[in-house]
Amino acid sequence: MNPRLDYGRLFLNAYVYAVLAFVLVPIAIILPMAFSEPSYLTFPPQGFTLDWFSTYFGDSRWMAATWLSLRVATLTAILTAVIGTMATYAMVRGRRGFGSVFQVLLMGPIVIPHIAIAVSLYMFLSAMGLLGTMFGYVLAHTVLAMPFVVFTVAAALSRVDADLEAAAMSCGASRFTAFHQVTLPLILPNVASGGLFAFIISFDEPVVSFFLAGIRDKTLPRMMFDDIEQNLTPVIPAVAVILTLASVAIIFGTALLRHRAQRMQAIGREA
Repeated sequence: MNPRLDYGRLFLNAYVYAVLAFVLVPIAIILPMAFSEPSYLTFPPQGFTLDWFSTYFGDSRWMAATWLSLRVATLTAILTAVIGTMATYAMVRGRRGFGSVFQVLLMGPIVIPHIAIAVSLYMFLSAMGLLGTMFGYVLAHTVLAMPFVVFTVAAALSRVDADLEAAAMSCGASRFTAFHQVTLPLILPNVASGGLFAFIISFDEPVVSFFLAGIRDKTLPRMMFDDIEQNLTPVIPAVAVILTLASVAIIFGTALLRHRAQRMQAIGREA
């Protein structure tokens, strides 16, 4: 037995568990506060009540912010999935030089701090007169979510044999028809998975939304920030519980889509 291997594995396991604790412990602390009876945040929670969920669903301000976030996230998911799929196809099937440059540019929204992106988008959208508008929100969130869609679709597209499209085109199909009839059905679960990732990123995005929000129309994360400054009631943990459950459901849906994509690609390779 190699002791170095054992120590390395022990260190890796410790690191993984430390990261999990760092992520999960704050969630485990904040979520029970949503069921606490006092009108202020307290831990451990005192008593048990669902009144704060009723307060959230019964407040027109919270509902307006939630519906705005849902509309923005849905449009962002659709737009990002369409543009991201086309860009990924050009990157994977196109010239290598273009693909390399595109990958470098694509890393920008991930590497650059969101506060810097928020300031840039604020200045750009302000000059265009799009601050606080639906199109402005969708455009900004599309920029943030695009890398995750492209990477998800690229992972699937790189496993699809390009000869399948070549065979379709040799039978008289155009490149668009070959992509639509042959390649797209094989990568469609990954496209949908990337769209779900874009939905989560848009719906939970606080920094850019804070800069772009108008006086009246506010997204749910911006509304949460305002409530923290003014009230700081257990409505905030109640919203956090709802967002957490929604995110977990979407992640499970994404996992199912990936499993389906792997099965479809395996069938395509056998064919």
